[in-house]
Amino acid sequence: MAPNAPVAKPTKPYFFYGHRRPSQNRPVVYGSLFSSRKTLNPLPPTTKRPSIPVQDFDLRKWDPENSLYLRSSSPKSPTESFFTTSRNLSPIARFITDAFRKNCGRWGPQVIVELNKLRRVTPNLVAEVLKVETNPNIASKFFHWAGKQKGYRHTFAAYNAFAYCLNRNSQFRAADQLPELMDSQGKPPTEKQFEILIRMHTDANRGLRLYYIYEKMKKFGVKPRVFLYNRIIDGLVKTCHLDLALLVYEDFKGDSLAEESITYMILIKGLCKAGRIEEMLQLLGKMRDNLCKPDIFAYTAMVRLLVSEGNWDGCLRVWEEMRRDGVEADVMAYETLVAGLCRGGRVEKAYELFKEMKEKKFLIGRAIYGSLIGAFMTEDNIGLACDLWRDLIDTGYRADLGIYNTLIEGFCKANRVDKAHKLLGMMLQEDVQPDIRSINPILISYAELRKMDSFNRLLAQMKNLGFSVLEDLSAFFLSLVSNKERTLMAVEVFNDLKLRGYSSTAIYNILMGSLRKIGEVKSALSLFGEIMSSSLIPDSSTYSIAIECLVETGSVEEACNCYNRVIEISCLPSIDAYRSLAEGLCRIGEIDATDMLVRDCLGSVPNGPMEFKYYLAIIHACKSGHLEEIEKILSDMICENCPPSIVSYCAIISGTCKYGTIEDARKVFSGIKDRKLLTEAECIVYEEMLVEHTKRKTADLVVSGLKFFGLEKKLKQKGCNLLGS
Repeated sequence: MAPNAPVAKPTKPYFFYGHRRPSQNRPVVYGSLFSSRKTLNPLPPTTKRPSIPVQDFDLRKWDPENSLYLRSSSPKSPTESFFTTSRNLSPIARFITDAFRKNCGRWGPQVIVELNKLRRVTPNLVAEVLKVETNPNIASKFFHWAGKQKGYRHTFAAYNAFAYCLNRNSQFRAADQLPELMDSQGKPPTEKQFEILIRMHTDANRGLRLYYIYEKMKKFGVKPRVFLYNRIIDGLVKTCHLDLALLVYEDFKGDSLAEESITYMILIKGLCKAGRIEEMLQLLGKMRDNLCKPDIFAYTAMVRLLVSEGNWDGCLRVWEEMRRDGVEADVMAYETLVAGLCRGGRVEKAYELFKEMKEKKFLIGRAIYGSLIGAFMTEDNIGLACDLWRDLIDTGYRADLGIYNTLIEGFCKANRVDKAHKLLGMMLQEDVQPDIRSINPILISYAELRKMDSFNRLLAQMKNLGFSVLEDLSAFFLSLVSNKERTLMAVEVFNDLKLRGYSSTAIYNILMGSLRKIGEVKSALSLFGEIMSSSLIPDSSTYSIAIECLVETGSVEEACNCYNRVIEISCLPSIDAYRSLAEGLCRIGEIDATDMLVRDCLGSVPNGPMEFKYYLAIIHACKSGHLEEIEKILSDMICENCPPSIVSYCAIISGTCKYGTIEDARKVFSGIKDRKLLTEAECIVYEEMLVEHTKRKTADLVVSGLKFFGLEKKLKQKGCNLLGS
């Protein structure tokens, strides 16, 4: 460099060519005019979410309720949902919705002040806001406020958005009034507006509102197109308003419109569902003459609908019409009709159709075989059922669990339990895992034949297969105790099983309840004694059944002990146990204990007995002094199929002793006797109970008074002196 050469002054970089030194008020700018900006004091980085471990997706193990592959669907707060919704709005629409949010969704002067900051709100802006608004009240206020702007007129888009907003918030009745509002504002509604309302009511299955809109269309002189007519008729048919749909169809013909195939099919399906086969066939002939013949899909839909309604004769008539039209049935049509006929007991006709399928060399599905085998087993035609089973295997299918269960149950009903057991072995050979429905009929058959050795061997086999034997035995006994003879047989089987260690609390409860129902109360109590002396732990059901049995035998005190044990284990007795114990307490004159039991029951059980609720109603009538209402309460009980019992009459005794006199109670019982709700002997019994209860309450009051004044000790001393003298 030359010595006299001027020293080059370094150029001061600026934001285009480099970056300046950052400061608190000037961020760093890199590279170019449009660059990323970084502040001097950035926010601390947020903690990263734990990454989901990547796993191989297995569809068989996928759980839609709890899956790592799904994002968490935790409910968002209103603020989060607002910002999520407003993200796609225009700036002015976002300003309007934010004004609604700041005022907690309430229309008022503050909202109007915010809106007046805008120069003008256009109809498109109104529609945009109403599409996302969730408050129908503020949406209505905003819609009417926008309509009051000078020179403003709502467009069809704004009206449509308002209708959607009202319907979205279950204000569909208000949405139905929009056509009148449009007409009053000089914007007569078109078919599009009515179509929106019709679609809303159709999607929500509101048939009557749909017809109401259709009538309103006629009032405004709007004639629907064929498409809209079809939609109206379809909505009325789906909501079971077939007569209204036929009225709309008459208007359709009156407008000289040509039916489409879908028009006919909607009405035909509705007539099939209503069972009006003759009218359906007439309409089918009209469709055939004016338009075209129904195809196989239409006929299959008709058959499926008639099968779902259980109209087997209608199914066969439709099938004959299909053959008359020369429409070839496919496998789906055959399968639908065969399964329906088997369900309706028309097995012979179903078997004829099955033979037709074999002649036409159709690929018959396993479901058809299963339907026919089940139907033949129901009619005890085991031979044909076995032939179909062999045909199924020869065709190349494997019998599924349902077919095997049907065959096993049929063999057991025909007293051929050995074949049923062999069939169970075939299931295991073919790797078909049996369930309790496969084994339960065999167990019942062995029990009826008293083949306890075979019974026990089958239990051992169940244990080897991984069955929960005690739980399955509970299901076995539950299905066995259907009458008195089978209940006694079940007790004999259980006595044998107890020696082998097969016993549980659930089995004891089933047998105790069944014995009580058939009147064998002593046998039920003996089982209760066994479970109390064994290592098993009784539950609330055990104690509840024992309470009912003890009350029937007159051991009310022991029943009360059982009730206390239920309360000690933090459980509740059954409703029948509550009712039985209350009646037992009333029989021995423990009316105060009955009162406490009734109140405890109604305070603990969500749906207590109606008899206990009327008990409190009688007490309340006595407390208010309206004794004439007691007879009305008893009449209401009779009307509600809850006839008055000893508990209801003890409520009269308790109420009159607390809030009335003996004479009041006698008048009430006399009125009940005059209405022939009580006999003379019963009235005498209840009067004696009334006197005894009154004496007891009087004695309790005397003792309480002596204790209060401290005279109890003096009374005892005088009594001792009198005895000594």
